[in-house]
Amino acid sequence: MIETLLDRVAAPPVADARDTFLATLRIRVGTRIGASAWTLVDQARIDRFAAATDDHQFVHVDPVRAAAETPFGGTVAHGYLTLSMLGGALGDVLPADPCVRAVLNLGAEKVRFVTPVRVDSRVRAVFTLDGVSALPGHRAALRLGATMEAIQPGEAEARTALTASLTLMLVFADETGRA
Repeated sequence: MIETLLDRVAAPPVADARDTFLATLRIRVGTRIGASAWTLVDQARIDRFAAATDDHQFVHVDPVRAAAETPFGGTVAHGYLTLSMLGGALGDVLPADPCVRAVLNLGAEKVRFVTPVRVDSRVRAVFTLDGVSALPGHRAALRLGATMEAIQPGEAEARTALTASLTLMLVFADETGRA
């Protein structure tokens, strides 16, 4: 089951929705806001990422060679594939709200690749809300802590694969309903 911020907090009223929405978020600063669904990282996903980024290092795309020449027993996902999956995972946990027109990625800091993600692992992202600040022009910044957890093949327990600090910009509708 996907856990979201809205599972615990009622949606803000339509009147002064932006201020209410931001106040609701500020209450949650310092807490876990949710975890995404588990997603399989199979060889097909790794190969598509390799093709999209022109990163065809054997440790990612050659299962036979990776099994023979690395300690992983096969291929591993690109670190940047794991990092990029945070974007999709955010959709599982950020609350949908009619006053929010767009969510934009402003950056990632303190990215650490803690454990390689072996082929056929399942991963999920867990997010904490580290800060909320209003910006001019119907916008706000969110600072999130992100941890990508992985359950490797043959293992029962999840372990940390990646950690990062993310900054997102929320774009709100103005009084006319436009962004």
